[in-house]
Amino acid sequence: MKKNVLTVIAIVLVVAMMASLVAVFAGCNGDNTGKENELKALNTSAVSSTLNADSGANFGSPVAKANLKVGLITLHDENSTYDANFIDAFKAATAELGLAESQIIIKTGVDEDSSCYTTATDLVNQGCQYIFADSFGHESFMKQAAQENPTVQFCHATGTSALTAGLNNFHNAFASIYEGRYLAGVAAGLKLKAMMTADSSVTPKVGYVGAWPYAEVKSGYTSFFLGIRSIVPTATMDVKFTNSWYDEVKEKESAESLIAGGCVLISQHADSYGAPSACEAANVPNVSYNGSTEETCPNTFIVSSRINWAPYFKYSISCVMNGKNIATDWCGTIATGSVELTAVGAKAAVAGTQAEIDTVKAKLQSGALKVFDTSKFTVNGATLTEYAADVIDMGDFQPETNAIVGGAFLESVGRSAPYFDINIDGITIK
Repeated sequence: MKKNVLTVIAIVLVVAMMASLVAVFAGCNGDNTGKENELKALNTSAVSSTLNADSGANFGSPVAKANLKVGLITLHDENSTYDANFIDAFKAATAELGLAESQIIIKTGVDEDSSCYTTATDLVNQGCQYIFADSFGHESFMKQAAQENPTVQFCHATGTSALTAGLNNFHNAFASIYEGRYLAGVAAGLKLKAMMTADSSVTPKVGYVGAWPYAEVKSGYTSFFLGIRSIVPTATMDVKFTNSWYDEVKEKESAESLIAGGCVLISQHADSYGAPSACEAANVPNVSYNGSTEETCPNTFIVSSRINWAPYFKYSISCVMNGKNIATDWCGTIATGSVELTAVGAKAAVAGTQAEIDTVKAKLQSGALKVFDTSKFTVNGATLTEYAADVIDMGDFQPETNAIVGGAFLESVGRSAPYFDINIDGITIK
């Protein structure tokens, strides 16, 4: 009986939360004053982005620094730019917090299957009070481990289900990287404009190597494209998917195919050096991801955006040390230091690129500029006034929430992980 009552209560709470979120998103043709702020107030990620280690609620007892042990699970290893970004940030954050190497366990090459659950359980058995996994497919296995180990904190990147899981030891985190992608697109647009000015025969077509046709990837390449179009309104973009997060051969071949198809500048959401190396060989400008490729591709590297995970690691691990709850769903921003761009390339970036990036970044931070401003793109020739997105994940990946408020698609506001999955005009899937 108690179990049934608790189940009913849980369902009621989830339904209430969904109704609140839908109410905030609804009525886009009416008065939108305050609706975005109301939505952000409902979203724990917006509240937690202050990086306040004291989240205001207790979770167990504080853990003395000397007694703390933390674990990191990655899909690949340092050869993957994606996983290397997590590993570097984890090491930097734990060092800054004063943890010794003996207090840190990093497990690499963990597939998105039951081996993730086995690895997480092993880390628990080794004494870890905090465990983080870095790939989308790890989520269900991390959740299973969290259910079975309620005194251990489990955190997961790019996931969607923590808000509805009902677990106080299972958490999702991401960042507003679409803003970083937009800024990288501005840098690419400046390069494209300079190329067109120098040679009138240059066609403003760019290419993009994507891993999977997921919202995370679509959100990224669309924001990148919109950044380019803010400089070159006539630009178009071709996209090729590799259907793999990390496949150097496929990524290189996809970039080569895009170049052969007339793309004069390439970017990517894929984890190897395949695309940048193809660009360097063909002398085609490149915008990379998760770190600079200037050392290996000096003639073609323009800039790179990345999520800096160190702020989240410091925040969430500090919560464990202080016996405080970690935000259920956390979204880092430019202001928190979670969204970064590298220095611009010395040879490939055009003069004035950094100054323009700084100007646009200030507009993003002030709210004067919205990346997914619906007046800046069309879908099948029309301007969107509403769009149902899969914001509240109930495990069915069904769109249930209108994400357009005040003339803009509000990405990573209803939850941290991206849900922009729109195919806009000007982008062609190859």
